[in-house]
Amino acid sequence: MIRTFLFDMGNVLAFFSHDKMCEQMGRLCGRSESEIRTLLIGSGKQWEYERGQLTPAEFHQWFEQAVGQSVDFEALALAGSDIFELNTSILPVLDSIKASGYRLVLLSNTCVSHFEFIWNRYDVLQRFDDFVTSYAAGAIKPEPAIFECALQKIECAPAEAFYTDDIPDYVKEAKKLGIQGEVFTDTETLIEQLAGRGIHL
Repeated sequence: MIRTFLFDMGNVLAFFSHDKMCEQMGRLCGRSESEIRTLLIGSGKQWEYERGQLTPAEFHQWFEQAVGQSVDFEALALAGSDIFELNTSILPVLDSIKASGYRLVLLSNTCVSHFEFIWNRYDVLQRFDDFVTSYAAGAIKPEPAIFECALQKIECAPAEAFYTDDIPDYVKEAKKLGIQGEVFTDTETLIEQLAGRGIHL
C-alpha cells in the first residue's frame, strides 16, 4: 500500500532550461551563454549553490567577482530563476492524490532561489506536505544523505512510498532503499504507472 508520494520538481512539476538560465545571466554582463555555462555549471558552482553551500548573497558576490563587474542582485536572481514553465497537466494528479488522503513530499535538487521563484510564481508547491531540498539537506541526488532526509519525511515505511523523477539514476537510488519508483516521462504515463499499482486518479 502506498501512503506517501515523493515528487521531483525540475522537469516533473515544472520544466526548466539551463540554456535559458545561462543566456539570461550572460545578458546582464555581456557574456555569452557558453561562457556563463562554463563559469556556473562547468566549474560546479551551481551544484555548490544547490547543496546550500552558498547563500543567495554569497552567490551574487561570487558571480560579480567571476565576471569582473557589478550586477544588480534582484536582476541576477530573476535571470537565474525565470527559467521554469509549470507542467499544468500534473496539477489534477496532485489534487487527486491529496483528495485521496495521501502524503505529498517534494524531493528536489534545487537552490533556494529556484525554490522561492516557483513558490511565488505558481501554486504547485503549496500542495505539498513537506519538502526535501538539496540546499536544506546539504546534499544533491543521488548522494545518500538527501535520500536519508527523504526517509525521515515520508512518515511511512520505504515500501509504502512512491517516487517519480525524470532522472533514472535517482529513481534507481531510491529503489535501493526500498522505495517504489518510476522514471517520469510525462503525466499520462505516470497515471498509467499508478493505475498499475491500483491507484486510479
